[in-house]
Amino acid sequence: MEFRGLTGGIYRLTEWIMRLSGTNLLWVICSVPFLFILYMRLAIDPQYVNEAVTLNWALGILAPVTLFPATSAMFTVTRKWVMGEPDVKIIRTFFKGYKENYKQSLVGGLFYTLLFVVMYVDITVYMVQFRNMQLFGILMLILMILLFVSLFNFFSMVTHYHMKIGGILKNAILLTLLRPFRVFSTLLGAIAVIYICFTYMPVLIVIFAGSVIAWFAFFNFYATFTKMQEQAKKREEAQNADQESEIIELGKEKKEK
Repeated sequence: MEFRGLTGGIYRLTEWIMRLSGTNLLWVICSVPFLFILYMRLAIDPQYVNEAVTLNWALGILAPVTLFPATSAMFTVTRKWVMGEPDVKIIRTFFKGYKENYKQSLVGGLFYTLLFVVMYVDITVYMVQFRNMQLFGILMLILMILLFVSLFNFFSMVTHYHMKIGGILKNAILLTLLRPFRVFSTLLGAIAVIYICFTYMPVLIVIFAGSVIAWFAFFNFYATFTKMQEQAKKREEAQNADQESEIIELGKEKKEK
């Protein structure tokens, strides 16, 4: 039965609320160990340095095995929505994506976590201990932001391509550098969502924030992917047209002879 008018609009709105909240809650449940340690790390008093370091190590260990696979599973669901399948079964799709992409998400999580740790240490050293080398610290910070932004492309590619993890990591970073507008608009959108949630209703972070950001991230990625496909098709057609014209010219030359 299809509702029309105001009733139909309200019905569709409630459907999307259920989809977004259901997907986000699944992501939270699968990321609970990481999110719990993250909460403890943010809440700890700055004077407890040793405890903070221990929690940082725990976050680094837990991120690849919990956060990354859960986020890939969430992107699996939002990919279906963007590609025109809004009525997909959320729980089944989520855990299917979780299982299928777990290994690649784990390896990608180890790669990103290791790089983030190295960059964080470098930034701390250059900005705090070697004040005369703060320029290197700023450069490292810029690279760290680019690496973070490439995560949006990484999760989108894990769920969208059948590709080896090395190719996914390389292309995620390359796409960020070559097509920065879309991915940085995703970053700004994510910041806006988190700011609104923290400012007006923090509980929305648990209910909506992750799935909304994932949907927007894959939407931007898919728009970039589609545009690149169209450009490649046009180049191929132009190349074929050039080859056809060369064949025609050769045919004319033979006839003249």
